[in-house]
Amino acid sequence: MQGTVDGFSYGLVTPVAAFLMACLGGALGLRCTTRSLRHDDTFKAGWLALGATSIGTGIWTMHFIAMMGFSVRQAPISYDLPITFASLGVAVLMVGIGIFIVGYRAATALTLVTGGTITGLGIATMHYLGMAGMRLEGRIEYDTLTVALSVLIAVVAATAALWAAVSVHGFLASLGASLVMGVAVSGMHYTAMSAVSVHLHGGDAPAGPGDTATSLLPMLIGPAVFLILAAVVVMFDPLLVMGEPDRHRAPARAVHRPGIPAPRYVPTYGEPANWAARPVGRGARRAVHRAGHRSQDW
Repeated sequence: MQGTVDGFSYGLVTPVAAFLMACLGGALGLRCTTRSLRHDDTFKAGWLALGATSIGTGIWTMHFIAMMGFSVRQAPISYDLPITFASLGVAVLMVGIGIFIVGYRAATALTLVTGGTITGLGIATMHYLGMAGMRLEGRIEYDTLTVALSVLIAVVAATAALWAAVSVHGFLASLGASLVMGVAVSGMHYTAMSAVSVHLHGGDAPAGPGDTATSLLPMLIGPAVFLILAAVVVMFDPLLVMGEPDRHRAPARAVHRPGIPAPRYVPTYGEPANWAARPVGRGARRAVHRAGHRSQDW
């Protein structure tokens, strides 16, 4: 017997809430990864681990919030807790591998593609392992081409997210990147769900929407609290929220005012002495000129 599947039992409430959680996890993960890449200090591994856990937890929470709106009209749904939480561990582990590759192997095209592929496969594995934890009086089947498309979306989204972590500067730009990531992850989820069909056992299956919402809510409390705590950690680091302080920026070129000696400029080794474009005084020119003659004597 073919089951009647509804992915939006609560209307737009679950898709919007799931999208916001994906954006939150993505924003925290991107900012932590950016922090570790641009400030190589003793906390580098900690920031990368926090970023990986934030992204993995955000995606996992997004998945199961969206699944609260999934129902089969003729059969109740429950979830196997060990498999469900194993999907969370897989998401954090594989996202962590991808982020650590980029964090410690430099942000080259090869590392971005490698890290993005591993991270994307982790996202897809989390989704389908979480689906394997569903329990109902029937079996779930998938359309192969749609599944392949969902995996491709996950890989592309993860690669784009890692690229944004190393390329996007500033808080607002990172916020925009996290919104794009939320759209991509949500798109991957609902693309994967469109591949689902349910075949019920027997012809007299009990009717009812099932206990999806009541069984999922307790599981989401812990990950949601973690994301809130991670957001607090990010908020207390000014480098993550406001960007780099002024002392890390290149100093502005001094303006030469009449009556004040111009700053002296000594070119580095191998730099052409383009004196017409340099704000150097006559004494500095003579000193460098004499140094040049002495080097020729050698």
